[in-house]
Amino acid sequence: MDMKKLLLLTTVLAVLASCGSKDRGELVGVKGKKWHPEKPYGMQLIPGGAFIMGKADDDLAGVHDAPAKTVTVRSFYMDETEITNSEYRQFVNWVRDSILRMKLAVLADEVGLTPEDGGIGEYAFKDVDTTNMSVYEKYMFENYTGLGPTGYEGRKINKDVDLIFDTAEYPDEYYTEVMDTMYLPLEESFNGQRTWDVTKFKFQYNHMDIQEAARNRGVKRKDVILKEEIEIYPDTTVWIRDFAYSYNEPMHNDYFWHDAFSEYPVVGVTWKQAKAFCEWRTLWKNSYQKSKPGSSPVNTFRLPSEAEWEYAARGGLQAATYPWGGPYTKSDRGCFMANFKPVRGDYAADQALYTVEAKSYDPNDYNLYNMAGNVSEWVNASYDPSAYEYTSTINPSVNDANNQRKIVRGGSWKDVAYFLQVSSRDYEYADSARSYIGFRSVQDYMGTQVTANGQK
Repeated sequence: MDMKKLLLLTTVLAVLASCGSKDRGELVGVKGKKWHPEKPYGMQLIPGGAFIMGKADDDLAGVHDAPAKTVTVRSFYMDETEITNSEYRQFVNWVRDSILRMKLAVLADEVGLTPEDGGIGEYAFKDVDTTNMSVYEKYMFENYTGLGPTGYEGRKINKDVDLIFDTAEYPDEYYTEVMDTMYLPLEESFNGQRTWDVTKFKFQYNHMDIQEAARNRGVKRKDVILKEEIEIYPDTTVWIRDFAYSYNEPMHNDYFWHDAFSEYPVVGVTWKQAKAFCEWRTLWKNSYQKSKPGSSPVNTFRLPSEAEWEYAARGGLQAATYPWGGPYTKSDRGCFMANFKPVRGDYAADQALYTVEAKSYDPNDYNLYNMAGNVSEWVNASYDPSAYEYTSTINPSVNDANNQRKIVRGGSWKDVAYFLQVSSRDYEYADSARSYIGFRSVQDYMGTQVTANGQK
């Protein structure tokens, strides 16, 4: 091909390219879908901004632990209330049912039963029939399924058939065998009731250690993807262990599972279980997003940083002692503003003996309930008494994987007023569960234009 022909061909291609385009040959960028923020259910938007974090100078003891400093946080969504027993039970039930369905599918595969055979065969893996798979699904099934220690990794369980919990309706002996493995042995049962073996309620998830990846640029991606497996059932014995020589058996027996306490904050949950819940919540929402054509995945749900928690608790009030302002714990009508221990030995002076429903007392100016009292709340931060001295002033966060002392904030139903102050810091160990510690989650806001400073 001579130079004349090559030049002519290049010109023709250029003309065709510009004629078929709507950008008139200009650099207009890649056009995506018009995006609108969607406020997550049960959450409030906390507009980003600057605030004075820490203790006032007149708190001589606390100022060493939390010296005042001005910091800025980005916008985020936060749960209006602490995560309730009802909400956490949704997580527990999902994990339990997923494990059951996997066990049923595995046994159906081992004995060679399919949906046409009925019984446990109805719970066979959905990919047992490849005829209705898309090209992509078939490719993934043939090339990646079963690459793991069990040989069942990547198999799709059947969620279309309801699980059967009434023993009188079990479809066959195989189904009975699987269900039997999820209950405590008969010798550990009493009052004619068999209960779930909750040690088998384990949630597995993977996450990336982005901090480590950023610090060590030479590390391989697979080396910073971490796998976690967490027992997720709350430790109900905390009601007994936290208080020696005290009769709290009714709370141990009923608090988590009984409908009377559904709207009360979940307790007995470790820091690690709280993080697992957030991972599941992201998974649960994104599985719904996938079912809607054209929908984008949502941002990760997570625990708040210590700065985010304090900023939200203050509700836009600068230098406030409590979420409602302060410095008093009673309103002008003589009513207590939160659930705590106002008098030595008198837990009920505020009309609450233990916890109260998550939507109790007046919310702060960000419409968040019980940011002081009721239950203390896990945050995504490790406790270091000198942390305020070296953290960044923008989105400060200290979370050392080797430091198992994790921050709790807000005070609880069994604490004195000092721990209800928005600037008070406390900690508990990551693997510890308490009858007075719960949590709430946050989600990053997409964009930066919403700020409290800008609104003013």
